[in-house]
Amino acid sequence: MRMATTLSVLVLGAGGIGHAVVTSLDTGIDRVDPFKDMKNRPQAGHGMNVLVVGTDGRERISEEERKAYRLGGAPCRCTDTVMIVHISQDRERASVVSLPRDSYAEMPEHVDMTSGERHQAHPVKLNAAYAEGGPGLTVRTVENMTGVKIDHYVEVDFTSFMRTVDAVGGVRICTTRPMKDEYTGLDLAAGTHELTGGQALQYVRSRHVDGAADIGRMQRQQRFVAALIHKVADSGVLLNPVRFRTVASTMLTSVRADRDFGTTEMLGLAKAMRTFSPASSEFVSVPIGDMSFPVKGIGSTVKWDAAKAQKLFQSLREDRPLAPHRTAAKGPRTVVVDVAPRTVRVQVYNGTRTDGLGRKVDDALRGTGFDTTGVPRTGQGPERRGTLVEYDPGWDRSAKSLAAALPGAELRPVKGQGGTMKVTVGADYRGVTAVRAESPSGTFEAVTGDQVVCP
Repeated sequence: MRMATTLSVLVLGAGGIGHAVVTSLDTGIDRVDPFKDMKNRPQAGHGMNVLVVGTDGRERISEEERKAYRLGGAPCRCTDTVMIVHISQDRERASVVSLPRDSYAEMPEHVDMTSGERHQAHPVKLNAAYAEGGPGLTVRTVENMTGVKIDHYVEVDFTSFMRTVDAVGGVRICTTRPMKDEYTGLDLAAGTHELTGGQALQYVRSRHVDGAADIGRMQRQQRFVAALIHKVADSGVLLNPVRFRTVASTMLTSVRADRDFGTTEMLGLAKAMRTFSPASSEFVSVPIGDMSFPVKGIGSTVKWDAAKAQKLFQSLREDRPLAPHRTAAKGPRTVVVDVAPRTVRVQVYNGTRTDGLGRKVDDALRGTGFDTTGVPRTGQGPERRGTLVEYDPGWDRSAKSLAAALPGAELRPVKGQGGTMKVTVGADYRGVTAVRAESPSGTFEAVTGDQVVCP
């Protein structure tokens, strides 16, 4: 959300009215000093690193909203979301790294904000840092874990989140399968949805829609941030001072930030990011080694994959892109599917008279991740006009993932065929569309914003 606000600032600033607007808004931000008395900090790298945390804040939500969006219970002094947002030195890329709130962490020596007791360094879950020491201890803990120096701190709560989404007119989200979570009340059919502020809060808080728990929730949060950037950039908010002021003031009423992230810094950053878009953003979750790492007195924690995490954070320090290089935005977008292509076995048949087409399709499907046999065959019977995908009804979800890679292909169930999909290429073949699975894997796999927003 802070990134979306920065985008808005940039256009207004370039138009000569930004300074007056942003100066008035700056006075509404609650300021904190998370860097006070910090010593032995990591060496600064290139670019800017902003630690963004999402906190509870349900005490500022109405009773009606609490019931509607299942926000009952006492508010907690805790962080639901922790992200490092890295802005590249050339201001042409934003890299968002999600850190699981239950990550195993070594908390540095500190004074407990609640009890006043001094604690020695000890193991905890990452979100305990905020509960024990607020923004300052959270920054120290993240820096110790990642080796990344944090330049700025931004804190957003439930209230600002909901109001911001409503102020921009809702945010469009797509899902390949139904999503239902009894804990948050989320209930979405497969397809495209325009989420209100309350629905959006349910979407980013849900962790019981599949077996992926917090990892899946982090990826939904990333997808939502990309969609919010897309909405703000394309909705006219940036070009309308009245709408911009409404959106920004709505969000900033319950945002906290460090003292040095003020008007001058925001305008300077904004003017440099004039071509920023969803394709300029990239998202990744820290690589996981053990999803259920037991710690005495704490319980189950999320243990990072040390080697892969080190590689990730080294990339941030060196200001290198995290997502694989793509020929940006001109080619067809990657389609999100329900079943990972690497789990789908495919036998390709050439149903045309075009020599080598079977090999071409086999290579293309393998290139986007499908487990092809590598030995295409010649189809039987007359030449096919349309491409056909035959599958056993027990593998219908896999067949849909395959069909997404072959736009226009006919799907035909064949009982008893088994787990191997049969693709007979027709004369209408025009290429393979890149696909990827929605399911999280915990590996170091970054995606750009334009890959996760709705088509």
